[in-house]
Parts: sequence; C-alpha cells; structure tokens
Amino acid sequence: MQLVVARIGRAHGIKGEVTVEVRTDEPELRLGPGAVLATDPAATGPLTIETGRVHSGRLLLRFEGVRDRTGAEALRNTLLIAEVDPEELPEDPDEYYDHQLMDLDVVTKDGAEVGRITEISHLPSQDLFIVERPDGSEVMVPFVEEIVTEIDLEEQKAVIDPPPGLIDDRAEVASARDAEAADASESAPEDQA
Repeated sequence: MQLVVARIGRAHGIKGEVTVEVRTDEPELRLGPGAVLATDPAATGPLTIETGRVHSGRLLLRFEGVRDRTGAEALRNTLLIAEVDPEELPEDPDEYYDHQLMDLDVVTKDGAEVGRITEISHLPSQDLFIVERPDGSEVMVPFVEEIVTEIDLEEQKAVIDPPPGLIDDRAEVASARDAEAADASESAPEDQA
C-alpha cells in the first residue's frame, strides 16, 4: 500500500537541499537517509534520501543525484510516497494510519448510527473525520480524545461522544447578552398597583 509521507517545498541554499512538508507521524522511519520513495508525478522519481536535518523547525532533505539549487527547485511540489505493508501498525497503540480509519462506521456512545468515514482531513491544529451520513449529507468530526472515545478496528467502528450541535441541530446557544437580559428581568422591580 502506498502512503503520501511528504510534499517537497522550496529549495534551501545552493547545495540541493529542499524543505519538506511532513505528512507522516513517523518521519524518522519514513524519511531517513537511504529511504527510497516513489513520487507523484511518477516521472520525477524514485528518489533516494541522502541526508536529512532539521533547520529552524523545518525538515530539510537532500536526494541522491541532486547537487544544486536548480535541481532542488525542479522537485518543488512533488509528493513523496512510501510503500507500507497494509498490516503494519503505528508504534503507539493510540495512533492510526488513514487507511485503517477509512470506511469505519461512526456511532454515538449510546449506539445511534451517525454514518461512515469517507475522508480524513489533516489540519494544522487537529485531524477531522469527514463522515457521510445515511441521507448523503456530510458531518465533520474532530479526531480528538474528548469526542472520539473509541476506535475498534475489529468491529470496524468509531464511537463518538459529540457535543450538542456537532451532529444535530440542537445546539445550546448562550451568549453574555442573553444572560444579562435574563438577570435584568429577574431583578426588575414589580409594578405596585
């Protein structure tokens, strides 16, 4: 199975290094020296990582055969793809590969059916499950411990405890102005007749 593990960014310096946008939780395993990666577009690769280092919080890679800025810049926006055994699991038992989560049934903690995971969106702050509901609509569920309480790969389901309004229209709306209005009406003097 092929997984996208990074996207090549701009050239760094004049010796063929490139910045990369890491798209794996295991960069030391997937993006280490000697790793041979397929590419998209395919004509660009395969690429073999010669060196890697972190500079100012960004991963920099140099590939075999790429010795100058021009060669590095030609790789810009190329996706790096690793071949992964579909049975392989992440080292941390609380981590999952996207392919393990795809098509899981999503149910609430009380067993109500929500839908099926059709996509996983990786955002800077958190990941989101894109869940297709039985009626064809979609709902986005943040993949955070407070909401996704259980992933059961054997049963092929994800159990969620959604806050009000996440999967239904019964959101509790409260604002400071509403609270002030309620307090004002309770403390207003009654008319004396």
